[in-house]
Amino acid sequence: MTEFLDSELVAHILLPLFIFLARIIDVSLGTLRIIFTTKGMKRVAPFIGFFEILVWLLAISRIMQDLDNWVSYIAYAAGFATGNFVGMYLEEKLAIGHEMIRVITRKDATALIDDLRSGGYGVTSVKAQGIEGDVAVIYIIARRSMIKNVLDKINHFNPRALYTVEAIKYVNREIFYRAEEERQGRKPANPFKK
Repeated sequence: MTEFLDSELVAHILLPLFIFLARIIDVSLGTLRIIFTTKGMKRVAPFIGFFEILVWLLAISRIMQDLDNWVSYIAYAAGFATGNFVGMYLEEKLAIGHEMIRVITRKDATALIDDLRSGGYGVTSVKAQGIEGDVAVIYIIARRSMIKNVLDKINHFNPRALYTVEAIKYVNREIFYRAEEERQGRKPANPFKK
């Protein structure tokens, strides 16, 4: 068994593979921890941080035990790069949180507003002045998982509209979830009822 552990197979293939995979895991966890922290998820972020650092310690301790193994250095760097990609992919798939979409349009936006409201989205619109005259400014709050649907509606009704999407940390949940319940066909609860 000792001969196997000291073999070239372990030193130049299995150990770098372990380091590579460990870095993917710890960097992905780090990405998720940062996202959960910015979203105010105080219970989840430290839990993830614990495992992130534990895995990192395992990887770095293996490198320190064999400082002459340059393949491990390459695996460490490649795992870091791949972990960033995997972390961003996971964050995109989880789509945690809410976004505010601001739409500025010169075209009449009544049809867009009506369609969004009938879909249960929280929509606020105001008349404003742009560089070329009257415009409508529309504010929409939606879950991140629904952003593509909202942008598709904007592009369908007004493909020349200017829009921006911004992350928001907190949303008045009673109002937001009321729109959610209406969109799903349930009768919304009265937020003032005790």
